[in-house]
Amino acid sequence: MSTPLLEVNDLKKHFPIRAGFLGGVTGHVYAVDGISFSIAKGETLSLVGESGCGKSTVGKAILRLFDITGGQVTLDGTRIDDMPASTLRPLRRRMQVVFQDPYSSLNPRMRVRDILAEPIRNFGLAKDAADLEKRVGDLMDRVRLPRDAVGRWPHEFSGGQRQRIGIARALAAEPDLIICDEAVSALDVSVKAQIVNLLQDLQKDLGLALLFISHDLAIVEHMTHRVAVMYLGKIVEVAPKRELFAAPKHPYTEALLSAVPVPEPGAQRERIILKGDVPSPINPPKGCRFHTRCPYAFDRCRVDEPALRQTEPGHWSACPLHDRPAAENPPPAPPPPPVAAPAPPSRPVSQARNEREYRKDAAAHLYGHNRHRIYQGRLPPMLYAVGVLDVDLDAQGLVKRMNWRRAPRHAPEVMAEIERTVRAAAPFPAAQRVGAVTYTDVWLWHKSGRFQLDTLTEGQD
Repeated sequence: MSTPLLEVNDLKKHFPIRAGFLGGVTGHVYAVDGISFSIAKGETLSLVGESGCGKSTVGKAILRLFDITGGQVTLDGTRIDDMPASTLRPLRRRMQVVFQDPYSSLNPRMRVRDILAEPIRNFGLAKDAADLEKRVGDLMDRVRLPRDAVGRWPHEFSGGQRQRIGIARALAAEPDLIICDEAVSALDVSVKAQIVNLLQDLQKDLGLALLFISHDLAIVEHMTHRVAVMYLGKIVEVAPKRELFAAPKHPYTEALLSAVPVPEPGAQRERIILKGDVPSPINPPKGCRFHTRCPYAFDRCRVDEPALRQTEPGHWSACPLHDRPAAENPPPAPPPPPVAAPAPPSRPVSQARNEREYRKDAAAHLYGHNRHRIYQGRLPPMLYAVGVLDVDLDAQGLVKRMNWRRAPRHAPEVMAEIERTVRAAAPFPAAQRVGAVTYTDVWLWHKSGRFQLDTLTEGQD
């Protein structure tokens, strides 16, 4: 396996709080408190999370814009976190940054030519004045700005053009890694798309590695390879893009994704509204830092701080819901073997993009029956999933048969526990007054852990 271009191990940055006449240290802000990740050559890793979680601090710590409190930062096999400034200077050329604000990140007293030429001169990359001028012109071409604009001042450009100049300045040093600290958040939508496409094209042409720090999950889904989710100075989940957006493992990631608008008219997404405020990084809670707002928290979350564990190949999560020891969570006794229920009539179902629309389509088109809600409850916290379980009830509302129509991707003992939970909720008294019960399906919601039983009856209401 090749050596990662950037490797961060147990990185910590604690800012001291000083007070009093003598400026004594009275506490610390635990901005970054022990995170680890790596970035391969040519890869994009996105760092996401709400404001104040420590994303920008991670980028500045990697660039050595301030000293770190603990941990290691390794660039292409060379440790740089404890390297003297004189030794670090040649390596700074390999790490560059694109800042969030294109208005304040450019020196208003320098023309574009001087802004782009400065890193070339600092690292001695040009042989002579002609080579310098050629490099500046090539940089303008790469970021798709006219060459004759090098004589202008920064205030003569729009926000998107200024950000292109900032990207060109980062490319001037011929880096291997670029840290994009909210590089598109200050731009409007159309300009944002242009900058994102430019970064992707540059990455393909030059083989750049990108650490993309952002709030915009739609942009992240478009351009990244892997995603790391931060909360209160900790990384709580790391996964490839497709796996994380399709099946997040951490409750905080689920809440973040539930806030992303669905770009489809009429489509709805079940929002997860977190209760309470983000705890202070000066006094973070013990155990899991998310337990004060987590809808699935249990006693262990308040005591033990979960470590990142691999739940699937390449998918890491710091949530005890996925790693409870067998002593704490013994597998339940298996229920009686289910008898296969009669197969429902097979008719095509339109492919809705969310569970709510899928359920509506199934009721309206697949079965053509009337639907009556007879029960709604919650599953145990560790069993949140997505699935459909066909349940056949008798006249007394007791469970006769069960059959998985859409099974969640869980271990058999988890599915058995779901069936046991449904059986324990019986009898369902409303089942008698809705007429002949054909069968009932149990919808297991991925976001909230809820389940509901609906009867499907023949004819009209």
